[in-house]
Amino acid sequence: MKPGNRWRTALGLALLLALPLFLPVCSPLWAQRRRDPLNPLEIDQLRDAMLDPHQRLKLYVQFSRDRITKLEQMRSDPKTTERGRQTHDMLEDFLAVYDELNDNIDMYVGRKDDIRKPLKIIIEADTEFQSKLRALKNSANTNAAEASQYEFLLTDALDTVDSSADDHRKTVAEVEEYMKRKKKK
Repeated sequence: MKPGNRWRTALGLALLLALPLFLPVCSPLWAQRRRDPLNPLEIDQLRDAMLDPHQRLKLYVQFSRDRITKLEQMRSDPKTTERGRQTHDMLEDFLAVYDELNDNIDMYVGRKDDIRKPLKIIIEADTEFQSKLRALKNSANTNAAEASQYEFLLTDALDTVDSSADDHRKTVAEVEEYMKRKKKK
C-alpha cells in the first residue's frame, strides 16, 4: 500500500468511527430544517380521514386556506417583525400542504376513487389561492428589499397553483370518464 493511500484509509476510518459522535449534534439541526408544516391536531384529523377521500381532500384544502389566511394576517399586522422571513416561511408551509393535497389527488385518481365532489371544492380553492398569491405579488412590489427574501418562493407558489388548477380541471374530466365506465360495468 502506498503511503498516501494509508493516510486516506486512516482518515476515512477515523471519520467513520467518529460519525456516531456527530449524529446527536446533527439530528436536531436536521429536524429544525425539516419541520412538518402541519400541527399534531391536523395530522390526527388527516389520519382519521385516511379512508375517506372526500374528507381528507377537504381537510387539505382547509389547511392550505388556513396557511394563506395566517399569511395575510401576519402581513397586515403592523407589529410584525422580520416580515420577509416570515412570509417566506409561511409560503413554504402553504406549498408543502398544497403539494400534499396534489399527492393525495394523484393517489385517489390512481385508485380510481370517485373524487368529483372534492375536486370541485379544490378548483374553487385554486381560484381563491391564485387571487391571494397574486395580491401578495402585487404588494411585494412596494418593498423590494423585503420581497427579495420570498420572491422566488412566491413565484414557485403561483406557478404550482396555476399548473395544479389546470391539472385539477383535467382530472375532473378523467374521473367523470372512469366513473361512467365503472357505472356501465
